[in-house]
Amino acid sequence: MKKYLKFSVMVLLMVPTLFIASCKETDVEDLLDPASTILQTYMTANGYDMGSVIKYHDAEGNDIKFVVGAPASANDVAAFIDKYYILDIRSADVYIDGHISGAKNIVFADILTEAANAGDKPVLLVCYTGQTACYGTSLLRLYGFRNAQALKWGMSGWSGTTDSWTASVGNVAAASANWTYDAAPTALTYDLPAFTINVTDGSEILKARVEDAVAAGFKGLAASEVLDNNANYYINNYFVSDHYTSFGHIKGAYRLLDGFTPTNLDPAAKIVTYCYTGQTSAVITAFLNVMGYEAYSLKFGMNGLWNENAGWGTPDDAVTNQWGFDSKSKDLPLVK
Repeated sequence: MKKYLKFSVMVLLMVPTLFIASCKETDVEDLLDPASTILQTYMTANGYDMGSVIKYHDAEGNDIKFVVGAPASANDVAAFIDKYYILDIRSADVYIDGHISGAKNIVFADILTEAANAGDKPVLLVCYTGQTACYGTSLLRLYGFRNAQALKWGMSGWSGTTDSWTASVGNVAAASANWTYDAAPTALTYDLPAFTINVTDGSEILKARVEDAVAAGFKGLAASEVLDNNANYYINNYFVSDHYTSFGHIKGAYRLLDGFTPTNLDPAAKIVTYCYTGQTSAVITAFLNVMGYEAYSLKFGMNGLWNENAGWGTPDDAVTNQWGFDSKSKDLPLVK
């Protein structure tokens, strides 16, 4: 009996210890960094932050923007073509009707594998209007092709015969009750979004997230969808400060250009970013989807919302992001 009591006392004394040990193990697990935190830490430490994706600073001290304009004239085309490994991601039938000499026609889902064939040349992605190409360029840069670029305005800026911008701009915001000139709301701070993944190394997480984003394809929304249903989205206006008020903006839109950080975005919301042309917003949107947000780019940006808005000024103001006053299409050669 005494032996039994002695054993019972020992067991009772061990229970709290086991309980505490179990709690400590759980607490340690809870304190482990979530994948999104590991990813952000890795990206910041290795030059994959948003600013570096928008404008890559190379070893020679050059700032390489994510987008490059078409050559100034037909005389400059040969040198332009020779500089890049050009991937045209338009449909095969449109490509056959007219494309840049030397450009290889591929589907968007193959941009990562095809970019590996570029050798020493930077990749140049080409699409219809520059928006899907900019989205892909962001993903290429995050995957390690740091100097990849998109053709600004896409094939619409190369030749009038391949122009799909003119038919796509609009003025849906001109008479909308959801367009305002109010001051920007104060941005709040949120936790990073949560996602699960079966790797724990920052570089492997980034690689897997980029591959998933490429497989999912371009994420864009029409201007009218966002404008008419603004309450359904967390909207980020990517304008400079003066333009936020001179152009006006979608009601409730934040302005997060200066000091932009993903933690200003609500991880539970559908994030929509809009800029002037839909090209910079495509870069940002791809970046945010890799980070774990549900993000979309407003197609054609301010040109799709209000192309004739007085905020653009006149042609003499040299506004380079408005489609229309001075047509961005050039008469550069195409091959079939």
